[in-house]
Amino acid sequence: MNEAVIVPLIIFLILIFLVGFIASGSLRKSNHDFLEEYFLGGRELGGFILAMTMTATYGSASSFIGGPGVAYTEGLGWVLLAMSQVVTGYFVLMILGKKFAIMSRRYNAVTLTDYLKGRYQSKWVVLIAAVSIIIFLFSAMAAQWVGGARLIESLTGLPYHTALFIFALSVLVYVVIGGFRAVALTDAVQGVVMFGGTLILLVATIIAGGGIPDIIQGLAAENPNLITPFGAEGSLTPTYVSSFWILVGVAVVGLPQVTVRAMSYKSSKAMHRALIIGTIVVGFIMLNMHLIGVFARPILPGIEVGDKVMPLIALEVLPPWLAGVVLAAPMAAIMSTVDSLLLLVSSSVVKDVYVNYIKPDASPKRVKTLSLGVTSLLGVLVLLMALNPPDLLIWLNLFAFGGLEATFIWPVVMGLYWKKGNKYGALSSMAVGVISYIVIQQFFPTPFGMHSVVLPIALSFIAYVFVSLATKNMALEEYAAQQKIEKNL
Repeated sequence: MNEAVIVPLIIFLILIFLVGFIASGSLRKSNHDFLEEYFLGGRELGGFILAMTMTATYGSASSFIGGPGVAYTEGLGWVLLAMSQVVTGYFVLMILGKKFAIMSRRYNAVTLTDYLKGRYQSKWVVLIAAVSIIIFLFSAMAAQWVGGARLIESLTGLPYHTALFIFALSVLVYVVIGGFRAVALTDAVQGVVMFGGTLILLVATIIAGGGIPDIIQGLAAENPNLITPFGAEGSLTPTYVSSFWILVGVAVVGLPQVTVRAMSYKSSKAMHRALIIGTIVVGFIMLNMHLIGVFARPILPGIEVGDKVMPLIALEVLPPWLAGVVLAAPMAAIMSTVDSLLLLVSSSVVKDVYVNYIKPDASPKRVKTLSLGVTSLLGVLVLLMALNPPDLLIWLNLFAFGGLEATFIWPVVMGLYWKKGNKYGALSSMAVGVISYIVIQQFFPTPFGMHSVVLPIALSFIAYVFVSLATKNMALEEYAAQQKIEKNL
């Protein structure tokens, strides 16, 4: 075990814990409703914090561990594909933006499912949304747990299961005590660490490789396809790359863990500032991280487990103490994504299911106790899921991304901008999206050479529009009846 590497990571974790404890003080003193404070930070995020929490939440183990691992295997073609993520923050805040924040406040929405409940007035929309979040985000959280454990394993030499336990315990402590505000504040710290760490590691990797021309020459000598847009085996076709942009770029607007950020800012000025900062930071980090993965190949050939590329190259090209500082970046990315997903799934169980349908009159104390307990229990369950990890966790993470996007993108976006959309359209869109995605992912993973998410998103859009129009009169009659009942009350 290299103490010079471990010490900076321990200092980083202590800093994160301090932020969590400070946020827990804000949680106790807040005048806001507990659910709004715990799961949404009181809707008081400024521009910089909003940009960094979106960046840190989206930049996960997939981006910092799995992504560079695939880039190591596929070459510069994967760097081109990964850069579609630059538009993430822009699309989310521009498409949802002010309208989503206004509507979520009107419905007093604390979660994405709250918004769907207010917009569609349907118990089944809420339940399908909550179940989808729980199922798919368990996969995403398991991927982050695996990434964090593999990072600690590579750095310390500890067995994987021991590293997994250490990582899980670290995250659970500050998420449970501090809630969303702790997550947002730590995300800001983690975003800064990610930005600086990736730059330092890229420069060190280029120097260790003898400069970019020598690195490119080494890649070309091993396999000329590594320096083309098509990947090592020529599998990154223009059709696949273009369709991948839908998964990690445009359709990210349907990811609950990202869209909930568009509820939490305090002003339009903060949103506009976050849009600019977030786009720049995401572009910078994604380019650097994936270039590091490619450039590591001539320096450290023959790495069999792609998820170990990042820690191994850092230990190779940097002094141990600096490697520890730099590797706080992927640790930061992983922890920030895990904490956000934990809170999102916890809020689905507590707010969307328990408070809405099981015990609407639950006392604030009961809700608080249940929120803390559910968050802790979910962490333990994900820990158990991560005991037997896949070789490349990026595929587990992207599976969850696609499922959530196919489920939520049209009920969210069309619900904001198309008044004729109704609960029947939303229900059919969600059902068609999730079922078709699972079937296509299982049996036809690249239909017509495209990523498996494209057809489900197209089919769910058709279902939303067609069913909404077909049930227009039925929805109007139900709305009129509901208004009559409310008036009589």
